[in-house]
Amino acid sequence: MPKLTKRRVDAIAAGERPREVWDDELKGFGVRVHPSGRKVFIAMTRVDHRLIRVTIGQHGVVTVAGARAQAMQIIAQARAGKDPSRPKKQSPENGTVEELCRRFLDDYVAVHCKRTTRKDYSHSIKDFIGPRLGARRVANVRREDVMALHQDMRATPYQANRTLAVLSKMFNMAELWGMRPDGSNPCRHVKRYREQKRERFLSDTEYARLGSALRESERSETPSAVAAVHLLMLTGCRLSEILTLRWDYVDMEAGQLSLPDSKSGARVVHLGEPALEVLRGVPRIEGNPWVIVGRRRGGHLTDLQTPWRRIRARAGLDDVRIHDLRHSFASGGLLVGEGLPMIGKLLGHTQVQTTARYAHLAADPVKAAANRISERIAEVTQ
Repeated sequence: MPKLTKRRVDAIAAGERPREVWDDELKGFGVRVHPSGRKVFIAMTRVDHRLIRVTIGQHGVVTVAGARAQAMQIIAQARAGKDPSRPKKQSPENGTVEELCRRFLDDYVAVHCKRTTRKDYSHSIKDFIGPRLGARRVANVRREDVMALHQDMRATPYQANRTLAVLSKMFNMAELWGMRPDGSNPCRHVKRYREQKRERFLSDTEYARLGSALRESERSETPSAVAAVHLLMLTGCRLSEILTLRWDYVDMEAGQLSLPDSKSGARVVHLGEPALEVLRGVPRIEGNPWVIVGRRRGGHLTDLQTPWRRIRARAGLDDVRIHDLRHSFASGGLLVGEGLPMIGKLLGHTQVQTTARYAHLAADPVKAAANRISERIAEVTQ
């Protein structure tokens, strides 16, 4: 790319993954573009044959000219044998939580986490951690501060526990980066809240109502939204796996989807004939690689929640979430006699414990059989 200017940086489009665009004039000066559209200036250079990256600042907060000047200083320091990526002082008291948040998102989350995880981490930091602890020195945050934040979120135990987990990971990285002494994570021993696992499974009657609502919705909802719900219902896939499904992942002849980067890593989803029939009815849009296309040219659908709320209202299923379709797929497998290992394989679970939550459902057919046998014995013995 030619020299980075404000106009050129503004024009860089975000993709599914973070990407870096480099300046042709100043080698080692570039901008990292996150899937959210956030753009951060960076400098890359070597110190003692070791490659380092330094985050300069966010586009819009730092000008291109200002970022270029800082990049020149960073590269000059590196050539002089100084490591500009190290804090000026090695004392763990340097830096605020706000600074730690930025570094955590840019240097750890953007590199090591999947798209949905990046979104969840950003949400916890922006809405809860930053407003409460952002101005505090990293080294001065105590367990009591973490406990107070966690307790104030007790009305939403799931979010409270997720935020605590993000905060704990951040302080682990703070230790690694020399911002706190080793073994000083203030999140240690903070007890997480008990979470009520919500289990909602569709009955045959409810499936029939949903099917009727989907046929009715074909006149008012986009074909992509209706197809997405059908695929979620018939495959047990996660929402993100269907919304980001590309045609080159689909093998109609083999009857499978080859997902290169699902939540549990690369996996193959085997399709039944009803799911294949849905895919055959989805039109391919020239120049668009996605199966579930969005309104934006060349993009995929990003919001299924809004049409789903209308569809479930037509079916009289206002308490059913999209993720409940995945649970219902699992329960349906158990009801037709499939075992937990097979259900786990179909859903892409990597941990046996994840599938074990459905263990009580596996006993339902056995209970029914026991009831039939005992009733027969009772009849002949009366």
